[in-house]
Amino acid sequence: MSCQGKSCWPELVGVEGEKAVHIIEKENEHVDAMTVKEGSIVTTDFRCDRVRVWVDKKGHVSRVPTIG
Repeated sequence: MSCQGKSCWPELVGVEGEKAVHIIEKENEHVDAMTVKEGSIVTTDFRCDRVRVWVDKKGHVSRVPTIG
């Protein structure tokens, strides 16, 4: 499946989660980004319009955000 726009944000690891959400949505208008706490249970379906921003206990991005 081919998704539109930027699909990966390795430069955001360590950034505050909500700030990362705003950057992602600014850089790719085709996605909705949302923070998700590490350890949360999420669906495994793939969606071109979704970016999960995994955050640690301090609210910082803990994984590279990618479309999915």
